[in-house]
Amino acid sequence: MPRAGLNTGRVVAEAADLADEVGLDQLTLAALAARLGVRQPSLYKHVASIDALQRLISMRGKAELADVLGRAAIGRARDDALVAMAHAWRAWALDHPGRYQAAERGAAPGDAEHEEVSRRTITVLVAVMNGYGLAGDDAVDAIRAYRAALHGFISLEANHGFAFPSDVDRSFDRLVHALVRALSSWSDVSEPGREVPA
Repeated sequence: MPRAGLNTGRVVAEAADLADEVGLDQLTLAALAARLGVRQPSLYKHVASIDALQRLISMRGKAELADVLGRAAIGRARDDALVAMAHAWRAWALDHPGRYQAAERGAAPGDAEHEEVSRRTITVLVAVMNGYGLAGDDAVDAIRAYRAALHGFISLEANHGFAFPSDVDRSFDRLVHALVRALSSWSDVSEPGREVPA
């Protein structure tokens, strides 16, 4: 029996949940229609294609992650904010693997709506980097390093890439604290090839 009150928001919410359960790459309109109790053509009133649906999941995921990071950082600065955000980032990503995968996809060129949502996460990170006195290209480099390190660890963990029996939480803590130390002196080595004073 079709579910009452079907709208685009509900379709995307259910699709995001399904992507978390089966994986973003396994998400199909047929499976989503079955989950919603409707025929697949009914979905086209709300999403034009699977690509359009994945775009909406990406935007939803980015908005959620920005909120998660914002809540983690509130009332904190510098090291405390970076550590809190890292742990919140990891927890959200592992709880929501499908929408996290979607959220890590960049906006298509010229997609202003998607780009605006993408900036929400970056805005939180920029505010924290400002606490280290980092701005402009220095802040961009620092944010990229922070994101890349966290994403790499989270992706390996999600795909069971850590085979050794050592505690993964301990390894993550050490990574985060290494990032904090690196960012604390980021401006000292902001230019490639620049010698750091002894």
